[in-house]
Amino acid sequence: MIGSLPTTRPNPFDPPEALAEIRAGEPVTRLGYPDGHEGWLVTGHAQARAVLADPRFSSRSELRHSPVAGPAAGGTPQAAPPGMFTSMDPPGHTRYRHLLTGQFTVRRMRQLTGRIEEIATGLLDAMEAGGTDAELVEAFARPLPALVICELLGVPDDGRDRFQERARALSGLEVSREEQIAAYLALREVMRELVAAKRAAPADDLLSGLMASDLTDDELAGIGFTLLGAGLDTTTNQLALGAFALLSSPGRARALSESESAGEVVEELLRYLSVIPFLLRVALEDVDLDGHPIKAGETVTVSIQAANRDPDRFADPDLLDLSRPSGGHLAFGHGIHQCLGQQLARVELLAGLPALFGRFPGLRLAVPPREVPLRTDMLIYGVHGLPVTWA
Repeated sequence: MIGSLPTTRPNPFDPPEALAEIRAGEPVTRLGYPDGHEGWLVTGHAQARAVLADPRFSSRSELRHSPVAGPAAGGTPQAAPPGMFTSMDPPGHTRYRHLLTGQFTVRRMRQLTGRIEEIATGLLDAMEAGGTDAELVEAFARPLPALVICELLGVPDDGRDRFQERARALSGLEVSREEQIAAYLALREVMRELVAAKRAAPADDLLSGLMASDLTDDELAGIGFTLLGAGLDTTTNQLALGAFALLSSPGRARALSESESAGEVVEELLRYLSVIPFLLRVALEDVDLDGHPIKAGETVTVSIQAANRDPDRFADPDLLDLSRPSGGHLAFGHGIHQCLGQQLARVELLAGLPALFGRFPGLRLAVPPREVPLRTDMLIYGVHGLPVTWA
């Protein structure tokens, strides 16, 4: 039995060292949870894929126990509200997923690609006009995915600041459960207002595209909320932490200037950094996992960061190798819940990081690496800020 999920990191980019020790000894092991539940921790890549692909393991939020202390570990777990399909199982999940897949079309992705490049250019123009230094999270990494989500959902220009403000308080581990609930309710209200506006005047955006379905306004608001949660904080921190990793070693950023290798660089950063540290599943029935008897009702914490550093799957996994073929990483999950917007996230990273280092080839940290504030207090890992400068 592991008494608690290891969370202490040896440096900004590596998972807790204890995870590697656990994986080497037994990639499926018992784990104690803050609320007293006894479940499991999965650290091996093959075992993680097996859990995430197995329909006998549920994503239902009302069944899960959180492996970390914080708002998610307090109170009685609740069933997912209408539209929040990532915390549902089939057939509800299947219905929502099918409707949304039709909205993530090649045409819309192409339209958004051009717009993402325009947004990135505008943000970099503002950085350049502001002098020779900036705080990269506020100036670039946060507004880029936030504005892209606003484009996708059709948030009007005059509502985007409010939209972003409401979204920031949802992933903290140190806020109270009451504060998190208040932030959730405020953002749900923003989403309801947006859905009502789309009902009155549909446009060429994702929410408008769903208006012809039988979805209720509550379901549409839940879908919008889910897409925001899945695509804002995650991409923000992948951009910021990715830039930090590239800046930490001279010459790494040059790989992004070679168009044929930029895709490999992005995939390796996704594998190496794993800003979503774990996913949760619950056994719906007794399951034998790699010789271990998982009992019905037990929560399984799938450590994405440990699985993505598994030496049985990736050679020299603790090395950031920007020429590595990193296919098969689990940064976007696996199975029926694999991230619906993963291609959009890739487009944002492929547009954002090369544009940043192309505009500022002399970009460097403005503070020693040890002074960069890390998001060890948040569910999604990354940096709170990244001060940079350039010649």
